[in-house]
Amino acid sequence: MSMDDRHVEVELRRGVLPLVTLCLLEEPRYGYDLIRLLAMRGFDIEEGTLYPLLRRLESQGVLVAAWEPSAARPRKYYSLSPAGREARASLAALWRRVRDATDEIVMEVES
Repeated sequence: MSMDDRHVEVELRRGVLPLVTLCLLEEPRYGYDLIRLLAMRGFDIEEGTLYPLLRRLESQGVLVAAWEPSAARPRKYYSLSPAGREARASLAALWRRVRDATDEIVMEVES
């Protein structure tokens, strides 16, 4: 079986994108700023991936969005709602369980 490493990496990163996005929203940020911060951390994503995620999280009540018209170009800022803080904590706990279980299995095979 041949696996395209880049494709697998993209899929793995896509799975944790909601968690890392919520982690970067400790303070209000607009979409392009999130794309830049994610890229700096190794998550190169397109606008077509991030903006639907932000809209979905907003519709679920996890994010609150507000337009900031005072800048030269109005920007929509996203921030965590109280439910977003709970969702972030829950996703982080889930991530740790999956990560730890994966590490355990991989370490057994590698030893």
